Amino acid sequence: MVKEIILNNTLIKVNSYEQRTVNHLHEISVGFEVTSKEYHDITTLLYQGTFDIKVPERDLSFRGTIKQYSTSISNLYEEGQVGDYSLTLLEVKN
Repeated sequence: MVKEIILNNTLIKVNSYEQRTVNHLHEISVGFEVTSKEYHDITTLLYQGTFDIKVPERDLSFRGTIKQYSTSISNLYEEGQVGDYSLTLLEVKN
């Protein structure tokens, strides 16, 4: 089981991971928790939209963009809250 991915040099610990090939391109789906403390940094990162993606445990790296994104909570500014994030990333051709 993959436990972490790296998006633009930011390490994200994941609690779910799926990998597949779509039209000869890598696609990964991950689930991870975001705390109110991490919220601003993660949100700012995800707004970039396209990333250098690394999955060290699979020796996988590619340039990808957000295909699908959702969260269980839209406002993590209140201290002590945790949101469940779901993210699908699809490789982009150079």
